[in-house]
Amino acid sequence: MKRLVLAGAVAFACVAGAQNSKDVRINQIQVIGSHNSYHAGLTPSVQAMLAQTNPKALRGLDYGHPRIPQQLDAGVRQIEIDVYADTQGGRYSHPASVGVLASMHLPPDEPYNTDGVMDKPGLKVMHVQDLDPRSTCEPFIQCLKDVRAWSKAHPQHVPLFILVETKEGQPLKMPNAVTPEPFTPAVLDGLDAEIRSVFPANELITPDDVRGKHKTMPEAIADKGWPLLSKSRGKVVFLLDQRKLTPRYIDGHEALKGRVAFTNSKPGDPDAAFTEENNGSEEEINTLSKQGYLIRTRADSDTEQARTNDGSRRDLSLRSGAQLVSTDYPKSEPAKWDGHYFVAMPADAIVRCNPVNAPADCKIDPKEKP
Repeated sequence: MKRLVLAGAVAFACVAGAQNSKDVRINQIQVIGSHNSYHAGLTPSVQAMLAQTNPKALRGLDYGHPRIPQQLDAGVRQIEIDVYADTQGGRYSHPASVGVLASMHLPPDEPYNTDGVMDKPGLKVMHVQDLDPRSTCEPFIQCLKDVRAWSKAHPQHVPLFILVETKEGQPLKMPNAVTPEPFTPAVLDGLDAEIRSVFPANELITPDDVRGKHKTMPEAIADKGWPLLSKSRGKVVFLLDQRKLTPRYIDGHEALKGRVAFTNSKPGDPDAAFTEENNGSEEEINTLSKQGYLIRTRADSDTEQARTNDGSRRDLSLRSGAQLVSTDYPKSEPAKWDGHYFVAMPADAIVRCNPVNAPADCKIDPKEKP
């Protein structure tokens, strides 16, 4: 079946005019992001196990992505990386699912951790510990190095937005399952340190850069606003996904002073410049966009829209003021089900003027050229 083209795409396009992209700020653009960008996908035997024990979980996990540089080559400009704390090393070296597969007489999957990287201290990249741990890059620092190498090879790219989801909580209900290590303030300091070990200050856009001399982040984005796109090419912006983590991350760092990442915050809070509206209404997203907030929303989730080729949430997201529209199915990775659902901007743009908050005469080359 033919791929369906995004309906009404022309209506979403920005009006071209005399204004150069150098006058546009980075919250006045829109880009496509990938969800769980590192996710290599489930192994065959884990798929067979879930088909027998938890078909609903299998349904939601049935997707994967190519390596992150390949996604960036295809036009993705926002990625998501899930991280687990592992300060001593070895916590996640032996997935408990291996024993479960053996007990169910399922064939073993390909060996895991053959290079020993999981045995060393440092943040690890996984979707679900013990069950779905395979990543296209490992550990976190290696993922960052992959991004930086791509960035250095493409110095005129619009800023790359890197959403970091911190994973903690309870062990899975399976024998020998591991309890994720909590993200204490010290572990969060380590998160910042790992990022800074890869990206020098002049390649980062940090809360300090945006806040300037203002007391709070909302004051800064309402007054000075975000950096100009012309001054932000070749740089990266780090965002934290879990709002419950914010009190720990801002402890001792009022309004994110000295921190690397922008928190997913409640609008109006002192640290609030970025917020997630993954299921927000168009009106809610647009209101926040006009107030200067950087917003991430999702065009689809858990494979549901892709299975039925339901583009309603996708279309809402693209015509909204959300700057970051995240999907499991960028156009270069269409869904495998009938309809071949995918998410793309008009004319396959890599970047465009934000449909809601960009200047009326905004003009940006859709292929990312300055």
